Amino acid sequence: MRIKWLGHASFLITSDAGTKVICDPYSQGGGIEYGRIEESADIATVSHKHGDHDNVAAVKGKPDVVDTPGTKKVKGIDFKGVATYHDEAKGKQRGENIVFCFTIDGIRICHLGDLGHDLDSGQVVEIGGVDVLLVPVGGFYTMDAKVAGRVCEKIGPRVVIPMHYKTGKCGYPIAKVDDFLRGRKNVRRPGMSEMEIKKGQLPSAAETVVLEHAL
Repeated sequence: MRIKWLGHASFLITSDAGTKVICDPYSQGGGIEYGRIEESADIATVSHKHGDHDNVAAVKGKPDVVDTPGTKKVKGIDFKGVATYHDEAKGKQRGENIVFCFTIDGIRICHLGDLGHDLDSGQVVEIGGVDVLLVPVGGFYTMDAKVAGRVCEKIGPRVVIPMHYKTGKCGYPIAKVDDFLRGRKNVRRPGMSEMEIKKGQLPSAAETVVLEHAL
């Protein structure tokens, strides 16, 4: 399995057989200056209906869309959507958010979308075991670095990939990734936007991987 960070909260995940899943494709503008999404995908997950997360129209290949809580099997992949919120006020400020979990090539991936709060014990159980966690860390619109760290501890993934933080192509009033990385062990910066992950080669100790945005 290969995972590529396109930018913001958008990832393109490709199975060994070539099936492609894109998560939270963004629209340009309003502070989002990452390159235009022109990737092709078989499936698109959308955590919530905000423009920087639901630009499925830009994705080539007419992907099947997964955008609701609950379980759903699409093109042989089992998806699980866990209902959460975009803020700490049970959605009163920014609405609802869906955490999506799915397994590709034996690796369980969890994309937290724009999670805006700490997880309760029921949500942690519902999410279940995770190998690769895609976590927003910039604060303001999502949980901040401190809460993101707690969520990582509760879920206990083998690989953490931060997203939704300030970069030279994101003008949102959010923090850079540095706040989240401070104090974390086993931080790796491969200097590229894409990495290959195999089930038998997951790290024995949890690691945080900071990818470069592809677009």
